[in-house]
Amino acid sequence: MKDFNIIIPVKSFSCDELDEQRRHLVDLACEATSRSYSPYSHFRVGAAIELDNGEIVTGANQENVAYPSGTCAERSACFYAGAHYPDAHFVRIAIAARGTDGEFTAIPTAPCGACRQSLLEYEMLAGHDVEVILYGSEATYVIPSVRMLLPLAFTEF
Repeated sequence: MKDFNIIIPVKSFSCDELDEQRRHLVDLACEATSRSYSPYSHFRVGAAIELDNGEIVTGANQENVAYPSGTCAERSACFYAGAHYPDAHFVRIAIAARGTDGEFTAIPTAPCGACRQSLLEYEMLAGHDVEVILYGSEATYVIPSVRMLLPLAFTEF
């Protein structure tokens, strides 16, 4: 038997410490939370994806009474990007969430497993790491790659 550890490098910043490009992406993800349709959970999530063609696409979670017919913000944004810019590749994604109190979460909210797998598919298509920025009002995490959010993933990596 052999034991091993999986270590995920995460950098924690205050939002003010982010460079202008990353801060802009975070601002768009925060703004996207206002377009969430979440009458059941009251948990609003927004995502913004920067593409290598210079475009930025956003998405917000969309719920439905016929659960699980809705979709998360991350998949909303990545499927839009894939449908409208099929030749562009992801560079980075920013994600922000507002809790049931309507305030941004203090600690960043990470994507669910389904979103991690979907985002990983787009990272594989890009052929390079896709940076993940997770916004929280008290800390913002920067992870170098989607793959790092889903260790031992079902992929051809």
